[in-house]
Amino acid sequence: MATIGDVAAAAGVSRSTASYALSGKRSISEGARRRVLEAAEALGYTPNAGARALATSQTMVLGLLARFHADEFAPAMTQYILGVTDTARDLGYDTLLVTEPDGAGALRRITDSRMVDGVVLLNVAHDDPRLPVLRAAPQPGALVGLPGDCSGVDVFDLDFEQAGRVMVDRLHGLGHRELILVSQPEHVVERGGAYVWRLRDAALERARRLGVRLHAVYGESRRPAAERMLGALLDARPGATGLLLDNEAAAAALPSVTRARGLEGLSVVGRYSAEFAETFALPYAYVELAPDRLGEMAVRQLVRRIESAQARAEPFVVRLVPAELTSPPS
Repeated sequence: MATIGDVAAAAGVSRSTASYALSGKRSISEGARRRVLEAAEALGYTPNAGARALATSQTMVLGLLARFHADEFAPAMTQYILGVTDTARDLGYDTLLVTEPDGAGALRRITDSRMVDGVVLLNVAHDDPRLPVLRAAPQPGALVGLPGDCSGVDVFDLDFEQAGRVMVDRLHGLGHRELILVSQPEHVVERGGAYVWRLRDAALERARRLGVRLHAVYGESRRPAAERMLGALLDARPGATGLLLDNEAAAAALPSVTRARGLEGLSVVGRYSAEFAETFALPYAYVELAPDRLGEMAVRQLVRRIESAQARAEPFVVRLVPAELTSPPS
């Protein structure tokens, strides 16, 4: 029985282009579409999902395991999910989103049943219980988030250590010598959110080297608790002239707090995405979180491994996106 790869080869196009032509998920040139359809007819290819899975052992579906934790800011997670699903669609793959609390059990179920061709993990913990299952699965996996042990998977994340250093450097360069760092809630750290301590520890070390006094605290995940927390911090640290925000809820709440207190001149550096900054009209410098870019990188690498025997034999990669500082809007 002919496969999608046979059709693509006969038509002189890539597998993803052949998939687009047969599924209609994306516009392609009329000439390419016609060649694909003619090749599919000549080879007797049936673009039925069940028949395709039986013939090729491929489903053209990627598994995406994510969780919406109550103590994290949900809109930030949505940006990662869109980065994954949009790229998967562009490459001719559907996405199966799995949000079950038992992530390891859900992962074992979808990989053992061959429901997916590969898996992307979000909400990656330092000692993530899903990783042993993914390493043992026949399908390849990619992570958005840096675990303690990166073996057996491709890993993509922001360079949070560099982000912490960049944030301190920014305010030190503006002359500030006492700062407050607001991190994610403590529960995020307790369940293994390594990105929190990676940024915090790097920021504290940089501040120490520069002679800056840095107060590191855990924040809240929702308003109005975030507003109350910020107000209490500013009252408790009257000598602090700058804020570092590794907490989206605190960043979204800060403008109303500073307006109410007449602190519009407070220097702030955040860590979030450009879309987040635009959505909440945040007037601060920030380190770009790049959730869409990270999702795209993970999916493209995963699809390479799915579609190429040569790519499957390549060493696994750990790629950290450099921390880029964006100036506040003028």
